[in-house]
Amino acid sequence: MLLELDSDQRLWRDTARDVLTKECPASLVRAIAEGQDTDAAGRLWASYVDNGWTELTEASETVELGLLVEELGRATDPTPYLATLTQFTPLAPEAADPKLAGAAVYDGVTAARVADGWVLDGTARHVLDGDRADRFAVSTPAGVFVVAAQGVSARRVAVFDPVLHVAEVTFDSVRVSGSDLVATAATDHAARARDVALTGLALTMVGACQRVLDLVLEHVGSRQQFGVLIGSFQAVQHKAADMHVAIERARALSHFAALTIAADDPRRRLASEMAKAAAGECQSLVFKHGIQLFGAMGFTWENDVQFALKRAKAGELLLGGAAEHRAVIAQMSLAGA
Repeated sequence: MLLELDSDQRLWRDTARDVLTKECPASLVRAIAEGQDTDAAGRLWASYVDNGWTELTEASETVELGLLVEELGRATDPTPYLATLTQFTPLAPEAADPKLAGAAVYDGVTAARVADGWVLDGTARHVLDGDRADRFAVSTPAGVFVVAAQGVSARRVAVFDPVLHVAEVTFDSVRVSGSDLVATAATDHAARARDVALTGLALTMVGACQRVLDLVLEHVGSRQQFGVLIGSFQAVQHKAADMHVAIERARALSHFAALTIAADDPRRRLASEMAKAAAGECQSLVFKHGIQLFGAMGFTWENDVQFALKRAKAGELLLGGAAEHRAVIAQMSLAGA
C-alpha cells in the first residue's frame, strides 16, 4: 500500500485548490457568515456538480475524495458536500444522485414493521446539513432507510462555526416502504459508512488546520516587533514547527485511512479511528498556537483565521472527540492483544 501521491493525484489536488481559491475565497465565506450572500452556497454546490465533484461515489475513489475534502476544509466550504459525499452516500450508495444533497442520521431513530412497510420515529441531534438535505440516509436497528426530506422535520441549531449547518431532525411516525430499506442490519454497511465519515471529518480538520498555519506563516513573515520580523523569534518558530508536525501527522493517518477504505483493508476501522483522534489533537494544538501567534488580532471578527479555526473545532465535536476515539483504539488494541 503506497502512501505517496502519484502525479495524477497531485494534479487533482492542485486543480481543486486552484478552483476553490477562485470560487470560495475568504471574502465569500465572510459574506455568508455575515448574512450578506444567502445564495452563495447554492451557487458553489452547482459548480461542484458541473465539475463532476459530486460523482466521487465509488469506494475505490476514496483517496481522490479525501484529497478534495481536505481542500474543501482548507477553504471552509459552506456547501453540503461533506455530509453528502462522506456521510449520506456511503450509507446509501444505491441512492446516490450527483445533483441532490443528502445527510446521514446515525442514531436516535427506530423502525417499526407495519403491514405496508415501516414507520420511523425518533429525534436525531447534531445532523450535519440536516436542515438543507434533499434526502436522509437513516441508520436504525432494522437497517438503513432512505427518506425524502419533505416528510421530516428539521431545525437548524446554532453552532461554533457560523457557516456550518447542523440540525435537529425529528421523525414523527414517518411511513416508508420496503423499497426504502437499502441495507439490512445484518450487513456491515453502517460500519463501513462510519469509517468514511470519520475519515472525511479528519481530512476536513487537516485542511482547516493547514489554512490556519498558512495564515500564521504569512502573518509572522510580515509583522514586525522591535524592528524585526516576529517570525525570526525562536519561540515563534518553535510553535509554527509544532503546528506543522501535528498537521503532517494527522494528514498521514487520514490519507492512510482513505487508502484502507479504498482497498477494503480490514484495518480501515482502526485507521479511521486513529485519523479522527489525531486530527482532534492536531486542531487543539493548532487552535492554541494559531490564536497566540496572531496576538490580540486572532480574537477579532475582522481576522479571517477565525473561519478555519472554527471549522477545525467543529470537526472535533462531530462524531466524537479525540478522547472518545482514543478509548476505542485502546479497546481494539486490547481485544487484539
